Amino acid sequence: MAKRKQPSKRQLAVIEDLFAGELDTQAVLEKHKLRRQLYDKWQRDEMFIEQFDARIAAAHRQSAALIARYAPLAVAKLVQLTESDKAETARKACLDIISFPSQSAEKPPTPVGPKSTSENNSNRLSEQTASRILSALARENNEKS
Repeated sequence: MAKRKQPSKRQLAVIEDLFAGELDTQAVLEKHKLRRQLYDKWQRDEMFIEQFDARIAAAHRQSAALIARYAPLAVAKLVQLTESDKAETARKACLDIISFPSQSAEKPPTPVGPKSTSENNSNRLSEQTASRILSALARENNEKS
């Protein structure tokens, strides 16, 4: 018997329902009259795993595109919030802007996974530096008023 090269139609239907987000895993299994034992066996099937992982990767790409689409709007809103009458709101907006990681169009996407501590710290300002910047912004804002 020849080894199949693609997941079955039933497996694809189950994967589709799992990613549709309307049902939890148990409800999907019940909908497709699928025993948990068979589903667990599918979890070890190379073709099923490849298709499942491909769907996860596609969902991550879609999320990244959506975030990239709205990032300029979010940054513009943060900049507006720095002018808020509420000092705490303005302060938090400034902190968010300061800690916003610089993104470059030429920068390759970072792999998913934990970063080293030194890598995390290289994109952040120290509390003392952030405090100095906030003080300077506050003085500048007071001088304008």
